[in-house]
Formats: sequence, C-alpha cells, structure tokens
Amino acid sequence: MTRLSRDDLRGKVQTVTGLIEPDALGQTLMHEHLIWDIRLPDVAAREGEDLEITLSNCWRVNYGRKKIASNMVSRSVDLAIEEVGHMVAAGGKAIVELSSGGLRPDPDGLAEIATSTGAHVIAGCGHYVNDYQDPANHDRSIDDFAAEMVDQVFEGSWGTDVRAGIIGEIGCQSPWTDLEKRVMNAAIIAQKETGASLNIHPGRDADQPQEVMDFIAEHDGLPERTIISHIDRTIFDDDELFRLADTGCIIEYDLFGQETTYYPWNPDIDMPNDGMRLKHIRKLIDRGHLEQVVISHDICYLTRLTAYGGHGYWHIFENVIPHMRTRGFSEHEITMIMEGTPQRLLTFI
Repeated sequence: MTRLSRDDLRGKVQTVTGLIEPDALGQTLMHEHLIWDIRLPDVAAREGEDLEITLSNCWRVNYGRKKIASNMVSRSVDLAIEEVGHMVAAGGKAIVELSSGGLRPDPDGLAEIATSTGAHVIAGCGHYVNDYQDPANHDRSIDDFAAEMVDQVFEGSWGTDVRAGIIGEIGCQSPWTDLEKRVMNAAIIAQKETGASLNIHPGRDADQPQEVMDFIAEHDGLPERTIISHIDRTIFDDDELFRLADTGCIIEYDLFGQETTYYPWNPDIDMPNDGMRLKHIRKLIDRGHLEQVVISHDICYLTRLTAYGGHGYWHIFENVIPHMRTRGFSEHEITMIMEGTPQRLLTFI
C-alpha cells in the first residue's frame, strides 16, 4: 500500500476513490452517515423487541420516545446507493461521511457507493464518544491515537486502502472524559501533521462547544479548520453562539430535516425546525460569519431515509435551498455555504 505525504495532498481534496481538484467538489453535505451503527450495547441487545419499520409506523419510530434498535443501524451498500442517487438527481454532488471508530465504519462500502453514484464521498477517521469506543482504547496514548489518524489519512483506514479526507467526527460528551480528551489532543496533532480539517461532535451541553474551542486554542490547534457539529441541538442563546463564532471555528447546522421539537437524546431542549435553523444562520451571516457556516442532515436513522418514509439526503437540495431563497438568502450566500466553505475545508493545506 503506497503511503502518501502531506505534499501529495496539499491543494487537493481526498475522496474515497482518490484525489480530486477542489473545484470539482460541487454542492456538499458536510456531515452524514451512509453506512453506520449507532446502537450502544444495551440497545443492540434488545434487537429482538424491534418493530419492522413500515410507512404505517415510521412516524412513531422516528419521533423517538422508544429506541428501536433496528432503526439505528444501516449496513446496506445497495440502500445507500439508492439514497445517494436521489441526492445526485436533486443537485448534490458530495457527501462527507463521518462514521468514525465506534460507529462501524466501512471504507470499502463508501468507495462502492461513490463509484456507483458518481458522488464524491469524503471519509472521516478517528473515534466517536467514550461509550462507543473499543475498551482497548482506554490504555492507548495520545501519540498512538495521533499516529493512527495520520495513517488513516496518508495510508488507509480501518484495514483498507481507502484513505480519509477529514478527521472526525471526534466525539465528546458532557462531562468530558479523559479518554475523549486524549483522542481530541491526538486529533489536533493529526490535523497539523496532515493538513486536514477536523470535525467535532460536542456533548449535549451548551457550554461544551466553547470548552472544546478553548482546548483547541490551548493545544495550538487550527480553529479556522475546526468544525463544531450539531449546533442546532446545542446552543440557543445568541450571545453564546456569537462567542463561539468569534473563536474562528466553523458552525455546523447539521440536523436539517428534523422538524419535531422533541429531541430524545436531550428532552430538556426544544429542537428547532428548518425555518428556525435558517434564522440562526441569518443572524450569523448578518454579524459577518458567512464563511463559518456549513449545513447537513446527519442522517443516522433508517426512518430519515426516503425508503422508510423520511426526507433523505436530497432534502437540503430539494427543499431547504429553495426556502433559503424565499427567506432572502442571496445566491452568493447559498453558494458559500454549499460550495465555497466546504471546498476550503476539504482542501488539504
């Protein structure tokens, strides 16, 4: 297996099928899952209690009052090809797939999806939150984690020759665990060694995105190439949002398509719908943060796929972008969010 160097990657985007020029990327979803497994062991053990997901019960399953194990896993390459095909037909061109360690990544499957659909797929690397990690990780050092991520970018990920094009999603929870901090420290090292961007899954606490960015600053990370995911379920106060944006990080609203107020992972919050997401983004743009905003769906449930009655990967292209126009977003703003900023972030430096 040929090992690439930083010089090989500089100025290029690394997809699961090879290097491309940045201007070939097109409209990009910055945070999705195509092949995934987000079941914790206790949920997976209840698989025998599952419902068969149909159009008659997909709303009840998707609302989330009861965790349905089979809804939380998709290993079908054929299903992903069909769903990504809908996105391509609607105008989408690229997907960042962030099923990192603990979520059963399948790099070869991603390469097959990309080849079959013509979409550019960019794979992540690293490790998800504490409770999903391999128990052996608790004994690993920062340097060991960093070397693994560097290898995943330069050589191949998860035992394949499919290389990662971004680091993440790196998982945190609140309170932040020692293991997660070691992985984060390693990700910062790998980011600087490879020139890749870094995507972070923050804990479900409004203070943690800022805590993460303070950690990035303390460890000489690159805030302008650090993406904080899931802001739409985490920060609801304007001042707190603006303080985070002032760190220079990228603000990711990546739960588009989730229109219900109830959020099962944190029932104390009121999840915004797509219209409210756009209002938050409008405030960031008006304050001068246009080049710090990206969007996506973060699909990781079967019931969010079109085959199971959901919105699918095409939703932003078919529904959200037209709605942005009716809400006064300019073509320049839409292009920056969907193409310009993703292109900058996915281009190795």
